[in-house]
This record gives sequence, structure tokens and C-alpha cells, in this order.
Amino acid sequence: MTDNQTSPQALSDIRVLDFTHYISGPCCTKMLADYGAEVLKVERPDGGDMARGSGPFPDDDPHHEKSGLFLHLNTNKRGITLNLRSAEGQQIIRQLVREVDVVVESFRPGVMARLGLDYDSLRDMNPRIVMTSISNFGQSGPYRDYKGSEIAFYGMGGEMFTTGVDEREPLRMGGDVIQFQAGATAAVATMGAVFAARLQNISQQVDVSIMETQIGSIDRRMPLLIAYQYTGETSGREPLNSAGGYPGGFYPCLDGYVEITGGRVYFPRIVKMLGEPEFLKEPRWYQPGAQQDDDLKAEFEEFFYPWILSRTKQEVWMAAQEARVLSGPLNTIEDLQNDSNFIDRGAFAEIEHPAAGTLQYPGRPFIMEKTPWSIRRPAPLLGQHNREVLTGLGYSDDEIVFLRQQGVI
Repeated sequence: MTDNQTSPQALSDIRVLDFTHYISGPCCTKMLADYGAEVLKVERPDGGDMARGSGPFPDDDPHHEKSGLFLHLNTNKRGITLNLRSAEGQQIIRQLVREVDVVVESFRPGVMARLGLDYDSLRDMNPRIVMTSISNFGQSGPYRDYKGSEIAFYGMGGEMFTTGVDEREPLRMGGDVIQFQAGATAAVATMGAVFAARLQNISQQVDVSIMETQIGSIDRRMPLLIAYQYTGETSGREPLNSAGGYPGGFYPCLDGYVEITGGRVYFPRIVKMLGEPEFLKEPRWYQPGAQQDDDLKAEFEEFFYPWILSRTKQEVWMAAQEARVLSGPLNTIEDLQNDSNFIDRGAFAEIEHPAAGTLQYPGRPFIMEKTPWSIRRPAPLLGQHNREVLTGLGYSDDEIVFLRQQGVI
């Protein structure tokens, strides 16, 4: 892994000034950077991006240069530090804005305007600029200044209502899926605006509401919204391991768990997966209502559980694949990272970082044959490219030292 790129990349002629932090914004600019865009990340001098304080950390050693979250979301970017409230910092930003195609920011609505860096001001400096603003609820509306979080977005998006055990409090799915989804959406929206700027000579601001990317999510939310339009009814919760028949759900096996969807019309495939035992060929298993018969289910499980508990995840999955049964192993992170299929396809990337060392990262989200994804550089150290960038703008070494002493960088 080096800064040299032997093959052209799809976005190598796009320059981005990145004022984002934490997850959604950095995810957006990472997607652009990983496919060739020249992204310059701007951080606060006093600690930088808040993601630097988020784990996991290698060897459980908390350090602002070793955050797994930050390292992953900021590959291929250069980084500088700037105090945006200082006159000198704003002057530097104005010089940089004139040289880029895109500005991406994830401050609260109104912050860029108070800094004199709102869209109208940026357009005065660079008439073809594209500005992407990522915020909780968008740049307008009654909610625009409200705070938000992953659990709040998940609950407000409606899907949390159907998640969890019936008659108990609803539960949120794990992880920061909404934040990453908003970042991916912002990257697509940004590229659409770049095309408009280049092909139609249109400069514009892209307004990405994290909450609204949640409303439009295909993660069960869109089908439920459409269903409500037709019936006026909200969906309830289903019991765990409920797939409308048997077997259906998550089941233990010799070395973990597997998911199987095989009830109802797929029951003959389950019989094939199990080796076609004679008793499962009897007509009673195929009568109307058989898949809802608790006695038949209990009899089936007397045979099924010894079969599945004597096999590994891989063995169950292979038997399911041969019988065309919908199924999949519940992988641990170790299982996934060591899976030869994903290794062979290059789904992971080994990156050397000067502070965190050599680690394996999630790789490209998709393959472009002619203009490939690549790692050109690891995530930047805090302020790593200050001198390089400022020298390029005409600042002398003495001036750079002065800026540092004054807390501007």
C-alpha cells in the first residue's frame, strides 16, 4: 500500500474539502476517497474528530490515533487541523474552497453560516461548488435544530415498533446502521450534484437528513409504509423463531447457530436436506394446516434437533444449499474474516498505519473493473498534512510555526 496509484480511478479528478465528523459524514467522504477523490479532512486542533475517541482500539489501548472507527472511515484522506473560528483559519479555508469541487459538512444547521461558510458564501468564492450538508433532520423544518441519535432515529423511523418480544419494550437493532446508511446516501447524492455541476453548469447545496434516509430505508420500513397506505394498519411483532412454519428461524448446531427458512411450501426441500427419511414422506406432513400443527412440529423436532446438533454450521449450510433451502451460518467476526471466499474476492484490505500498526480492514463495497478501488494511504494522523497543505498555499515555515503557536492549526 502506497500513495502511488498505477490504475486510474473513477473519481480521481474530484477534489473534496471535508468538514465532517463521527460516522455519517466521514462515511460519505470515505466512499469518494476510496474511489479516487482527493479528500482533505479538516479537524479541530484540540482533539480532532470525536470518532478518534471511539473504539475498538488495538490491544484495548485507547489512543486518539488508534480508533478502529476513525481508521476505517478516513482511509485515503489527507488531514489538517484548523480553528475555524479564527480569522486566519477562515482565510485558509477560503483559499482551499477556491481549489475544490465539493465541500461536505456535518455540523448542526446554521454553524457554517455563523462561520461565514454557508452555501451562498462558498458559491461566491467558487461558482461551481457543490456543498453537501448532512444533519439530523435537514437544513429546514421545525426539527432542524433538534439533536438525534441512532436509537432515536430507529425509533422515529417506525421499524423499532415491530422489533423485540411481543408485550415487552421495543428493541433497537445493534450497530450504527442508520449513520452508515446516511453516509452512503450522501455519497450518491454528492456525485449526482457533481454531474449536474459539470454537465449542466449547476451549482447547488445537497441537503441530507439522516432521519429521512431512515424513513426511506428498504430495511422493512418501506414495505410497512406502503402496507399502511393500503390497510391503515400498523404491523405488530412476531415471536422469535417464527417464520410461519417449521423449521424456520435460528437453530443451534455443533459449533454455533444457523438460520433456516424451510417451512410451508419449502418443506419438501427440508425433507431432501435431511436425507429424505421415510416418515417425512407420509401424506400427513403435506395436508393443509400441517405447518401449523403443534403435534407434528414436536414430532418433526424430535428428528430435526439430533440431526442439526450433530453437524457444524458449514455442514448444515452445505446440506441446505444442495437441497435449495434458504439458509446461512451465523458467523462470528473470526469466521467472516477467515472465510476463503471473501478473502479470495478481496473483501478485506491490510493497511499499515504509523500509530496503529498493520491491521485488516473492511475492503471495497463493490468492484469496478477498469477504475478500481484501492488504498492509497491510511487514515491521517491528527494534523499530519498541515505543512504540506499550507506550503502549497504559499505559507512559509515561520508562518506555519506562528499559526501553530496561535492555536490556528
